[in-house]
Amino acid sequence: MTRLLVVDDDPQILRAVRINLHARRYEVVTAADGAEALHAAAGEHPDLIVLDLGLPDLDGVEVIRRLRAWTPIPIIILSGRLDSRQKVDALDAGADDYVTKPFSVEELLARIRAVTRRTTTATGTPEPIRIGPLTIDIADRTIRAEDGSPGVHLTPVEWQLLEVLARNPGRLVSQRQLLQQVWGPTYLKETDYLRQYVKHLRRKLEPEPTRPRYLITEPGMGYRLQP
Repeated sequence: MTRLLVVDDDPQILRAVRINLHARRYEVVTAADGAEALHAAAGEHPDLIVLDLGLPDLDGVEVIRRLRAWTPIPIIILSGRLDSRQKVDALDAGADDYVTKPFSVEELLARIRAVTRRTTTATGTPEPIRIGPLTIDIADRTIRAEDGSPGVHLTPVEWQLLEVLARNPGRLVSQRQLLQQVWGPTYLKETDYLRQYVKHLRRKLEPEPTRPRYLITEPGMGYRLQP
């Protein structure tokens, strides 16, 4: 059974999330502040953490940084903070995804499933990903169409960008992370540059590039490849 650590200082939210996750056959451990969360993460060995940013003792971003100092455990932010800068800070600190309060339990469950079923590690090669009629195989750098028509051709930079997203299927990847991994640290402010390359990818991969279904923008934060 998957064990989740849910961290929030609101007892009503803790209770509601615990009840709903139990009903879906998750084992749930709870914590009400940052110190308790760090202690539970070390002692309870959860498979995933759902973390509020507005904790009474430690800021949630600081909790993420302390966790990332010793564990790669997936972290989903669950917070009412609407400032995109705070969301980006949380993602850059090492969070895997973000759900904004008020939220639906079904959305939270979908994000949990997306994070826990990832088929790759940081050093592994992702399994082929299906988006519409196309199958993306990062291992051999091919994109195959199900009707046997000629595959899509990508430039080297487009492949690099797609690979970062494909290694995190369904997960929000921050703009900063994409710029760092594809172009390097001197390009961290070149968000317009990133947008142009995403636009090129959509033209090649999406059936309707102006209404993307698979390469999704999270405004002010980043992008996700949704299989």
